[in-house]
Amino acid sequence: MDGQKNVSTAMFEQLSTEDSQIRLNRDMAQSTTSKLFERENFESGSLCPPISETENRSRPLGVALFGFGRAGHIHFGNIIKNRQLELLWIVDLDWKKAEDSLVAERVNTAKVVTPDHMNKVLEDDRVDVVIVATPTPTHEDIVREALLAHKGVFCEKPIAKTLEDTASLYDEAERVGKPLYCAFQRRFDPSLRSLHERVMHGDIGKIHVIKSCSRDSPLPAVEFLKTSGGIFHDCGVHDIDVICWMVGEAPVSVYATAHSFIPSLAEIGELDTVAIVLKFPSGVIATVDLSRLAVYGYDQRLEVFGDQGMITAQNRSPTTLSRAVANGVSSDPIDYSFHSRYREAYEYELDHFVEVLKGSRECEISRHDVLLAIGIADACEMSYKSGHTVLIDTDFTKPDRV
Repeated sequence: MDGQKNVSTAMFEQLSTEDSQIRLNRDMAQSTTSKLFERENFESGSLCPPISETENRSRPLGVALFGFGRAGHIHFGNIIKNRQLELLWIVDLDWKKAEDSLVAERVNTAKVVTPDHMNKVLEDDRVDVVIVATPTPTHEDIVREALLAHKGVFCEKPIAKTLEDTASLYDEAERVGKPLYCAFQRRFDPSLRSLHERVMHGDIGKIHVIKSCSRDSPLPAVEFLKTSGGIFHDCGVHDIDVICWMVGEAPVSVYATAHSFIPSLAEIGELDTVAIVLKFPSGVIATVDLSRLAVYGYDQRLEVFGDQGMITAQNRSPTTLSRAVANGVSSDPIDYSFHSRYREAYEYELDHFVEVLKGSRECEISRHDVLLAIGIADACEMSYKSGHTVLIDTDFTKPDRV
């Protein structure tokens, strides 16, 4: 095997033409990536170190927001509502759009600069935290530079392109003693959080099956999809994280199949429809149903079935109104996009990160959680490309939380 391959491909090795499965290359994994998953690296004191005592001031924490697109605008609204935060900088190519928003919201504490003035922002001692919501390919460099400037970092996923690069950023965060948070916001959704609490409480007994459905709306722009990292890492990684969180284990195997139905996506080699099956050591079977476009709205459902019952998180509508007439019953459409469906989750995850920065909470999204989700997404992509099941070596993918 070529030693120069990145960890996403070097982790896997096809056993033989007769073997219908692909197994994680244990020797390669142990020699190059076993430390990525070692439990001892994720003790409670090193998950997300808080800001130092000298920085735990009574003033609001200073924020620099990198990126003012869809996710950036969501974070902008939550930052200016949060009394524990003070927006100081917005960094974006479209400086006019950002300045107009500052004027509209009457925010007079912040300045807008383009990315070529990034160093000026990171050299500002008033900045305690950098929030990264820029295009995916830029995340790693911004995160690394922010950590080197001794800033806490909140980053939209992925924080880097590969498993190995992601691990190196967490190493850097530990070295400088600053928290690094990867935004798996669904864990902070009130419905999913309540579902998790009930499952952990044993309300449905032993889990047998989990079904997750995530269908996008509206269809993302082709230019975005070209740099999104693909449907497994852009979409499926969220479902993978939530499922592992619910089960409290890493899967032992994954199988994925997919297709491109939408011509504009097929032209750029982008998948739009995916089915994933994950098998866990406890016997739990989980399925993930992904689509890039649901014409009826942002379809987000989760079902957990156990030997004592079932709990589901259903789609939401902006209102609870229903209309009953002679030819049937109708209700308002479900939420149109991720912005409205996970509005509270985005707000609550930022509140959580503020508590982590101040040292009053341990970060709920650990280094291990992030590496595990990325590794499984890599395995899903490998399964799709090979047409085989991928076995995951649980000797070095031990969950640090149940």
